[in-house]
Amino acid sequence: MNEEITLTGATVEEAVSEALVKLGISKEQADISVLDEGKKGFLGLGSRPAKVQVIRKKDAIEEVERYLKDIAGQMGVELTTSAQREGKVVTILLESEKVALLIGKRGQTLNALQTLAQLIANRYTEQFVTIVLDAEDYRERRRVTLSQLAERKAEQALRTRRPVKLEPMPSFERKIIHSALSSRRDIETHSEGREPHRYLVITAKY
Repeated sequence: MNEEITLTGATVEEAVSEALVKLGISKEQADISVLDEGKKGFLGLGSRPAKVQVIRKKDAIEEVERYLKDIAGQMGVELTTSAQREGKVVTILLESEKVALLIGKRGQTLNALQTLAQLIANRYTEQFVTIVLDAEDYRERRRVTLSQLAERKAEQALRTRRPVKLEPMPSFERKIIHSALSSRRDIETHSEGREPHRYLVITAKY
């Protein structure tokens, strides 16, 4: 697949149009540089064709998927990916016979890959998107686990009348616990510490 092309034409517009057709992309997907605006000349004398260079813009999600496959390959994992976009959230599903290696203990490897994937996406897109990596429905299973943990720790805080500190976890997991307990009036939650060691504290109100 060609990534760039340099063409001449009677006009800049004609050269750009032909280049876009040859690359199979739209104008929005291209970076266009006018190398020479050309010259009409007089009665055909002294004319000079316009010259343009058209470069295919890198697609952020394609770059993320390529990056993930490279990382997985270095781990000895053959990876298949598929992306699903809903608004500004792009969920990339990871499939592999060794997918457990990509998830890691309590999702630590998956979370680390997600952070790196987000950085890659930000590099290639002007509009912010949120990257979510998932494998074998891990995110939903983790959400259920965290919600259950939230209820157990809330009861512990009420029973002991002491603040209960949870293990450090990424912000999106802390939000799951905040959300799970948001309707309760007998406890409150807040975060302490600095990333990446920030953790949640559950406290009885009375």
